Amino acid sequence: MSERYNVYCDESCHLENDGINVMTLGALWCPVAKRAEISKRLREIKVKHGLSADFEIKWTKVSKGRLDFYLDVIDYFFDDDDCHFRGLVVPDKTVLNHHDFGQTHDDWYYKMYFVMLKSIFDPESKYRVYIDIKDTLGHEKITKLHDVVCNSHYDFSQHMIEKMQRIHSHEAEQLQVADLLIGALAYLHRGLTTNQAKLDLISRIKERSGYQLTRTTLIRESKFNLLIWNGQGDS
Repeated sequence: MSERYNVYCDESCHLENDGINVMTLGALWCPVAKRAEISKRLREIKVKHGLSADFEIKWTKVSKGRLDFYLDVIDYFFDDDDCHFRGLVVPDKTVLNHHDFGQTHDDWYYKMYFVMLKSIFDPESKYRVYIDIKDTLGHEKITKLHDVVCNSHYDFSQHMIEKMQRIHSHEAEQLQVADLLIGALAYLHRGLTTNQAKLDLISRIKERSGYQLTRTTLIRESKFNLLIWNGQGDS
């Protein structure tokens, strides 16, 4: 019997002309059967630190006063064998020349999402993909992305990738952790240094993952998989 997984995706600085060079995409995935257990454990961590169970984990909320809470969230991610993360970093999207490749920024964006997701998918398993709602990623784009990803996997009947839909981040703790991890990657690769709590959190991610977060990991890395995309390969 094939395993079924939920994949929770988020993105940062993905717009073409947002004035920020670095773009990050990320996905946290876990077995559907473990979804409720993971959500419950993350809510317990919130309450342990005096926060509401409904408090939304977000990179933008990382501060000195909440550092211990966010460190616990990171440790939980690395301690739970059912949680996995795949991140993609584009170091400088301003140097892209879409015209030369006969594509729009949206076309390239779909390609990057596929590159980010493809190493997660196992043809023997089934997947439900949930993407954080952004004003720029409407229903039509989600439908197109689903088609692109399925067709690229010869999954024309959408048997492997059962669905792809938008959700709000407050609806899923797993999506909130994805936001935290891609936020850390974006902060590091943008060279920002003004928030010591965020730097401490990045240091914990480096320590727990065993990576400096500046180089691509092996494609078979299943816990914290990272691709620094330079346009030369789609590993």
